Amino acid sequence: MTANETQTHSFEAHKARMRALAREFGRAHASKDPHALAEGLGARLAYMDLGERDGAYDPEHGVILVNGSHSRERQRFTLAHEVSHALLLADEDLLSDLHDTFDGEALENAIETLCNVGAATILISDDDLRSALERFGTSGQTIAEVARRADVSAPVALYALADFVRTPAMFVVCAPDSALRGHARFSPGRGVVVQHSASTASMRYSLSPGTPIPEGHTVDTAFRTGLPIDEVSFFPFRSGKRMPAIVSAFPQRGRVLCAFEERG
Repeated sequence: MTANETQTHSFEAHKARMRALAREFGRAHASKDPHALAEGLGARLAYMDLGERDGAYDPEHGVILVNGSHSRERQRFTLAHEVSHALLLADEDLLSDLHDTFDGEALENAIETLCNVGAATILISDDDLRSALERFGTSGQTIAEVARRADVSAPVALYALADFVRTPAMFVVCAPDSALRGHARFSPGRGVVVQHSASTASMRYSLSPGTPIPEGHTVDTAFRTGLPIDEVSFFPFRSGKRMPAIVSAFPQRGRVLCAFEERG
């Protein structure tokens, strides 16, 4: 096993531990009231203007700060993310393992990733994920169903699905490229791009934000027609290479929720 493979294997174990911590907390404090969620830590929740920051956790004073100018969905995820920071800080073994495995920016990225995993686990139950997958399979509509059931955003739902599903799959939210610059209105000819993407641990490929969707691709067609499409297509890699894929595209509110699976 190479050094990278060893690190990846270790991080999967770290994520499993983070999920266990978050699942235990979520079961003990199953409430959609944000103040009750903070109180589960023995902390106080406060909303304030944090500029570009989403939130922060101050363990010394027992306060979770959340940016009051953000949407309700984003505030809920921020709160769960900060709760996950607190759970991670309280687990000395996990924290020590992370410091042994990573350093510098890689350590910071690993911690943020784990807290995102924890946040999704707190907000989305395994039952919600399992029920949506049983009903719709690995599809774009599954992202929408999880988001609806758990009252979370589509990006949060897709990250939870990518962490839960064991088969090779990629979950993606695509939108007009203008949406990435804060303009939700589509301008003809501007095209559709990847906005958010997450791959399961067994998926070999990934798509980075901003990756353009070629004209005529399944996702582009679903966006322009407003019709859900499930068909054999391809991964829209920036390089132009067309690897066959089974694509499920589900248009919803000016964007397309997608699932990609390798064509066997």
